[in-house]
Amino acid sequence: MNIVDTFIPELKILEPRIFEDIRGKFIKTFNNDFFEKNSLNINIEETYYSISHKDVIRGMHFQTPPYDHIKLVYVPHGKIIDVVLDIRKNSPTYGKCFSIELSSNNAKVLIIPKGLAHGFKSLEDNTNVTYMQTSGYAPDNDGGIKYDSFDFDWDSEAPKLSDRDQSFPALKEFESPFVFGEDL
Repeated sequence: MNIVDTFIPELKILEPRIFEDIRGKFIKTFNNDFFEKNSLNINIEETYYSISHKDVIRGMHFQTPPYDHIKLVYVPHGKIIDVVLDIRKNSPTYGKCFSIELSSNNAKVLIIPKGLAHGFKSLEDNTNVTYMQTSGYAPDNDGGIKYDSFDFDWDSEAPKLSDRDQSFPALKEFESPFVFGEDL
């Protein structure tokens, strides 16, 4: 496995080894010993996945303290543009976003720290996005930022979104409970 830092502090890309032969592929997406050796102390408490049609946008989601979490995201089938927005007060990258293509072909895993909003656009039908989190779902702490309220071009004329995702506040209207440097 290879770890790549991004310009957003603590946001990392994990590039696992892909073992491929006549049977297909084998990819290890999580190894606790490797994570501990690389000071990535991540205790997974919940995993789930979504399956999305092409042009579905999901996001921008997060959970507030004390149920905020580190999230690992990867795509075992299909392809997405994954988008992460820094919403931590005092962060040098507050309000900036990072995007990356995650797919079953590249097998990359995004390691998203606490205090970042997460979303994606599905680039293919039946795209499976898998999430591993360090806390369980807490409905009273579930929040989001409106997907089109910050500087990112989703490149979609007719995105498919939930009513919930469309109702989130704009970034400029959001009062963040996250502070850069806490819980890193």
